[in-house]
Amino acid sequence: MKLWSDSWTNGDRIPVRYAAGRPDGRGGATFGDNLNPHLAWSELPAGAQSMVLICHDFDVPSRADDVNQPGREVPADLPRVDFFHWVLIDLPPRPTVIGEGEFSRGFVARGKHGPQARDGARHGLNDYTNWFAGDPAMAGQYFGYDGPFPPVNDSLVHHYVFTLYAVALPRLPLEGVFTGTQVRQALAGRVLAEATFSGTYTLNPRLLDAPL
Repeated sequence: MKLWSDSWTNGDRIPVRYAAGRPDGRGGATFGDNLNPHLAWSELPAGAQSMVLICHDFDVPSRADDVNQPGREVPADLPRVDFFHWVLIDLPPRPTVIGEGEFSRGFVARGKHGPQARDGARHGLNDYTNWFAGDPAMAGQYFGYDGPFPPVNDSLVHHYVFTLYAVALPRLPLEGVFTGTQVRQALAGRVLAEATFSGTYTLNPRLLDAPL
């Protein structure tokens, strides 16, 4: 199975329109266009009854002590954890494309609605749900796609991996509200094929003009 995009070349920097956060021109960041990228797939395996799409960033700081703190930078050697940006299950195998902006246009305070999506698909919670949990103005359930918004002072460029799974049943055995971790667990033994597509993103002014 193959996965690709017309939005950027695999492994390259993600254009700012697909990010939840963009530079504000003053060394900080503000909310961006937050469009979901175009994705397309081919060479589906026999027996594929649904697709699962997960986007995660594996470079998220494991501690928030230095995150976005003036005069400090998140150290590169800090242990990193996964942050889910998009969890989509029960997507019909065909049509074999997700259009740019089809699932997300703009960043919605308190989160976009879910879990229901088009054609019987379902969205899980992304990890902005946890990130904003303590903010009265932003707290809520964040379903669907919300793109990159790494710390403006992170010394690492972040990597975002879109993983598409072909699944041997039409509906994953998950009910109600679910997370990316729960989807990964539910996929065990049910994946016929998988493919990945990735990109990088940073908001650190020191790194914006640096080579990849």
